[in-house]
Amino acid sequence: MNNIFDFAKACLYRVDIDEKLALSKQAWQLYQQGNLSFAENDEPEAISKVQFPAQPELLAPRFMPRRSLGSKEGMQAFYHSLAHIEFVAIYLAWDMLYRFRGLPEQFYIDWLQVAYEESLHFEMIREHLRTLDLDYGDLPAHQGLWEHATDTDYSVLARLVIIPRCMEARGLDVTPTMMEKIAKFKDEKGVEILTRIYEDEKTHVNFGSHWFNQQCDVQQLDSEETFKHYLLKHFHQRKPKGPFNTAVRLQVGFTENEMAWLEEQ
Repeated sequence: MNNIFDFAKACLYRVDIDEKLALSKQAWQLYQQGNLSFAENDEPEAISKVQFPAQPELLAPRFMPRRSLGSKEGMQAFYHSLAHIEFVAIYLAWDMLYRFRGLPEQFYIDWLQVAYEESLHFEMIREHLRTLDLDYGDLPAHQGLWEHATDTDYSVLARLVIIPRCMEARGLDVTPTMMEKIAKFKDEKGVEILTRIYEDEKTHVNFGSHWFNQQCDVQQLDSEETFKHYLLKHFHQRKPKGPFNTAVRLQVGFTENEMAWLEEQ
């Protein structure tokens, strides 16, 4: 296999976790060696057919048990939740490049990089989780993340707004606080992992901003108004709640006007 869309299809429509991680690494290595093809060779399969492993059990967020971070069970739940976010992020990156065709080759290279880095994040968290006597899949996880992908499969602009420029950007808002909490429990490895994720996520959100603006230019749309449109459309006419990491968001492609609008509650 040496075609990026074949790799994407395998990662999305097969369930084995370790195979998914291996394929994400292999595709990135082939690209680095100059041996990865970006030629379109088929039409994307329906997003409804994407396959997830049998475990973890997926629950609505309101049914997820709440645990204190100060206990071993709380730490297990925290890292399991984080592992799930990063695992679904692998799917989100692969689906971004698989679902939307006819874009510049650099678009596919950027989201391949995201898929590769998300797979590394998942592996790091999974390894740390195992030191807490738990593996990914041993606890339930929330099902809401992937729904954002299925809701936006109709438009690359909608997808870019909701995934990198909303969901991943939210990670930039909350991760510094998470690192502070983990540091209080002397979890140095956890802080190291979260720091790596935080730095990579800046790049991912920046990719989202770049390609969102590029597509707005191509389609002759006002980028700030288009951002507001899709955000309100997919969040039932409500803005995401802050607080926002405004200084970092401005570094990764948000405009002063976008941030002023978000912060105006």
